[in-house]
Amino acid sequence: MEQFVQAAAGVLLTVILGLTLNKHGKETGLLLTILVCCMVGAIAIHYLEPVVDLMEWLQQSAELDSGMLVILLKVVGIGFVAEIAGLVCSDAGNGALGKVLQMLASAVILWMSIPLFERLLELVTAILGEV
Repeated sequence: MEQFVQAAAGVLLTVILGLTLNKHGKETGLLLTILVCCMVGAIAIHYLEPVVDLMEWLQQSAELDSGMLVILLKVVGIGFVAEIAGLVCSDAGNGALGKVLQMLASAVILWMSIPLFERLLELVTAILGEV
């Protein structure tokens, strides 16, 4: 929890510093924003490690295919990266690029989820066949 509070304080300080730097040149403020986004992302990964451990335990307990877990983690990662990159694009004055990137991420997530949908359909069919 302490890391979250420190990260939040760092983000707020970055906003103030970025506003000051933007008066002299927008590029420096944008680079600072990207750097802080990467640092906060690293902290987020630290907090997500127990979630991954729990998902692995659930996967082993339910005897699920490990490829399904990998797909879920990739989908979450794509969502995070697209959201952050889209926001950075918006901050840089290219909101349209940010929206297009998020749309692309949605398409990739759907494409990557096809095996999950197929497996879900198989499970539903098997359940309905037993009823």
